[in-house]
Amino acid sequence: MFLVILSIVGVVGIAGIGILNQPQFGKIPSGERLERIEKSPNYKDGHFQNETQTTMMAKNKGMLSIWWDFLFKEHPNTVPDSGQIKVIKTDLSKLDKNKDLIIWFGHSSYMIQAAGKRILVDPVFFAGAPFQFINKAFPGTQIYTPEDIPDIDFLIITHDHYDHLDYETVPKIKDRVNHVVTGLGVGSHLEYWGYPANKLTELDWDESESFADGFKIYCLPARHFSGRSLFQTKTLWASFVLETPSGKIYIGGDSGYGPHYARIGKQFPDLDLAILENGQYDENWANIHTLPQELPLIAKDLNAKRYMTVHNSKFKLANHSWDAPLKNAEALRQKGFDVMTPTIGEILEWKKAIVAPESKPAKTVEN
Repeated sequence: MFLVILSIVGVVGIAGIGILNQPQFGKIPSGERLERIEKSPNYKDGHFQNETQTTMMAKNKGMLSIWWDFLFKEHPNTVPDSGQIKVIKTDLSKLDKNKDLIIWFGHSSYMIQAAGKRILVDPVFFAGAPFQFINKAFPGTQIYTPEDIPDIDFLIITHDHYDHLDYETVPKIKDRVNHVVTGLGVGSHLEYWGYPANKLTELDWDESESFADGFKIYCLPARHFSGRSLFQTKTLWASFVLETPSGKIYIGGDSGYGPHYARIGKQFPDLDLAILENGQYDENWANIHTLPQELPLIAKDLNAKRYMTVHNSKFKLANHSWDAPLKNAEALRQKGFDVMTPTIGEILEWKKAIVAPESKPAKTVEN
């Protein structure tokens, strides 16, 4: 009996190792990349740390209880019916590159055009999980593929979670990406998937990189975590400010509420657009994702001219109703903030128009 049990454990262990060696799990940093990481003030005891003390899960519930509730308790209306989410298929290759535009692909994936350049953020066109069958996209939302993506000047990856860094998407566009900007360590996955090292810029919080034609990208804190397999918090999660001749855009990534927002707002008092997380939240993981009641606090801290909320309308990663984030965005607008609410694939101009005092206010584009 002991030998039988030992054999079963051995088979399961070998199978597990085989699964974790699949390319979609990426590679954790090593060599010179790890040496640089170990010099970061944000890396302690073998892991990146949040600036604010952060527990991943609520203290009043055990992990088993949280996962049992998430996986087996019934939660209504978490997945939309076919046709409930509006989509528009735009031919991205025909967009006038000289226009300052933004196109949202659902969840946290979007393409920005600014001052003649294209910036692609967290493109995920297949699944928010290592395998597509684990977390399928909502019906009708998978209308874009890697083949639809035109030449990209900057690919920005906020962190290495599957719903932000998709193995089925990112390697397929590498020949159309001029340069990648991401947090420390994330380049380890990209290099493993075929991106040359000279295309990768990995930044620590409060570092920046200047590029040609007046473009500069700042890497800034977020309150979250990282990891694609058993190894967690070995790469850096981040938010970014994209500084362009056309204006400044805050790319929030995933983050719970914290004092970093007020600090970023003071550092960049002239943000034209702030793109914020809104969706896949739960009181059980309130420290690492934005709750609805925190959206107005973040908007006030950043004091941007205009806002757009993402991290919704494509994958079910929490048990709130699928359309709750859309209502949260509307509630933010009702508090007086200028909020863009695009349909997936819709072309919007992100730069807020300057209105003369005698003119009527510009109307925000809505669904």
